[in-house]
Amino acid sequence: MTHGMRSDTYGPHLDGDGDWRDTATRYALLPLRIFLGVTFIYAGLDKLTDSAFMKDSGAGSIGDMMRSVRDSSAIPAMVDMALENPVAFGYAIAFGELAVGIGTLLGLLARLAALGGALISLSLWLTVSWASDPYYFGNDLPYLMSWIPLVLAGAPVLSIDAALRARRRERRGGYR
Repeated sequence: MTHGMRSDTYGPHLDGDGDWRDTATRYALLPLRIFLGVTFIYAGLDKLTDSAFMKDSGAGSIGDMMRSVRDSSAIPAMVDMALENPVAFGYAIAFGELAVGIGTLLGLLARLAALGGALISLSLWLTVSWASDPYYFGNDLPYLMSWIPLVLAGAPVLSIDAALRARRRERRGGYR
C-alpha cells in the first residue's frame, strides 16, 4: 500500500499526506461515467417513449431507419437480422441502453455495463453511422472509444462495485 493512499476506493479521501493529483486520478473517469450513464438512460427512454420509433415502418420508425442504412452499412447482414423483426430489435436496443446506463451510473457491474455500451456503440457504428463522411461526423465511433476506459477501469469510486469490494475486504479482515 502506498503511503497516503487508501487501498479501497469507495469514497473521497484526503489525509494530511494525500495528494490532490492522486485524488484527481482516482476520480478522472467519474465525469465520463456520469455522462455516458445519463446519455444511455436518456437514449433508452427516448426510444421507448417515441410512438413513431417502435414501428416496422413509417416516418421515424426503427424499420425505416434500418432499411435506409442497409446498403451503406459495413455489415449489411447485421441490418438484415434487425429487419427480421425491427420492433423487437428496437426494444432490445432501448432496454440494452437502459441497462447499460443504469449500471454505468450506479457503478453496478460497471465493466460489464461498459462492455455492453461499447458493443451497442460498435453495432450502431457498423450499421447506422458507418457511411458518415468524414468518419468523425458520426457519433457512434466516439461513444465506442469513450466506453473503452470504463471497460478497463470499471467504476473504482462512488459506485456499488466499490462498496461491495470494500465490504468483502472488511469481512476478510484486511486489505488485498
